[in-house]
Amino acid sequence: MEIVQATMADLDEVSKLFNLYRVFYHQKADLDGARNYIKNRMEQKESILFIAKNEHEYVGFTQLYPSFSSISMKKAWILNDLYVVEHARKHGVGELLLHKAKAYAVETGANSISLSTAPDNYAAQRLYEKNGYKKDEDFYHYELTLG
Repeated sequence: MEIVQATMADLDEVSKLFNLYRVFYHQKADLDGARNYIKNRMEQKESILFIAKNEHEYVGFTQLYPSFSSISMKKAWILNDLYVVEHARKHGVGELLLHKAKAYAVETGANSISLSTAPDNYAAQRLYEKNGYKKDEDFYHYELTLG
């Protein structure tokens, strides 16, 4: 298993994974839209993508978005997306992706990595907690949807 930062050479395969990720969260499949979205993030350097490859098969990815912590006055990362194809689950792929994200955050001097997941995604919750992520009991999360 190899975990590496995605490049434009990985665009088509990462886009397929991203499309599957969105379908997992009950969005309509849109491979062209997924490709455009990922391509834009990469071209604009707006996110960092790590991919998991088992030989030549792409089996998972995670996407980090940069943020900042005013309290600590340091960089922070938002782990916005983590996905492993169904047949590769329970083989440590998600954990390897989390380790790579953590190593990258440390390397970039970040104070933290934050993430959120669906309340009924128990497998993801177990994975995150097993890897040291704590459920935030101090703050409520709010969101204003704009369209």
